[in-house]
Amino acid sequence: MLARFFRSPKRSFDSLSEQEILALAIASEEDDARIYLAYADKLRPEFPASAKVFEDMAEVEDTHRKSLFEIHRQRFGERIPLIRREHVQGFYERKPDWLRANLSLDAMRQETEAMEEQAYRFYVEAAKRTTDASTRELLGDLALAEQGHEDIARMLGDKHTPEDIRREEDETAHRQFVLTYVQPGLAGLMDGSVSTLAPIFAAAFATQDTWQTFLVGLSASVGAGISMGFTEAAHDDGKISGRGSPVKRGLACGIMTALGGLGHALPYLIPHFWTATITAAIIVFFELWAIAFIQNRYMETPFLRAAFQVVLGGSLVLAAGILIGNG
Repeated sequence: MLARFFRSPKRSFDSLSEQEILALAIASEEDDARIYLAYADKLRPEFPASAKVFEDMAEVEDTHRKSLFEIHRQRFGERIPLIRREHVQGFYERKPDWLRANLSLDAMRQETEAMEEQAYRFYVEAAKRTTDASTRELLGDLALAEQGHEDIARMLGDKHTPEDIRREEDETAHRQFVLTYVQPGLAGLMDGSVSTLAPIFAAAFATQDTWQTFLVGLSASVGAGISMGFTEAAHDDGKISGRGSPVKRGLACGIMTALGGLGHALPYLIPHFWTATITAAIIVFFELWAIAFIQNRYMETPFLRAAFQVVLGGSLVLAAGILIGNG
């Protein structure tokens, strides 16, 4: 009774027959071919060379599927049992398409190598746990085939994406990342960090009340985040500018704006006024220098100029807030 209650809904690999192992291999090859074609479709507009690599990989998977199907036809006939990865305990899984939609080019390359390596290791380990000679031979052949896939992937990459093309594609991907996430996020971080300095520190020195100051900082940060996020998303759909999805840019900008303000608002949860204020000032110092570093790293702004713009500007806003609060 208890054994039936705790029984896994998945089959153990040891319980599979040789026909089911072949069926599982056929289904796996079909799934991997679909994944490679999906990668190719996504990459084709911007990275045609890498798209060709994945198209050829899909052809390789289809060739192996046909070979496996022919073996199945010879040994077991035309009817293939319905069994897939998700039906077997411990079998490697593939993410659905909607979880792969936002993978970068480099992530797709790494995922491809991982896919072939996972399949190879699974078949090797499965062969070790199998005592039947014919099954061990079958699993060994499948392991060698998967290892061969990884070599083919490298060869196809060398054929279709030589070093200069790969470097160009990597630069394009990096540029798109900067346009879609870094630029809007940096603009939001700067706005949130700098624009909220004056109201937060003005409220702090005017009221000497840490809780009221925190509420002012929270409302200013959230309000600025919503405003900046909607503004970023609405003013450019990204089709002509090439800056990417307005939703992604709006989220990046809005979230970073709110975080920029909350960074020096959260210390005012500390009940002691001067402890909270000194902590907030230290956080502001690191925030401003972090923004200068990000500008230099991703926006190719000379570090001294970035430091002058951000640190000096932020310091002036901070001073204005303190003066107004003491007025």
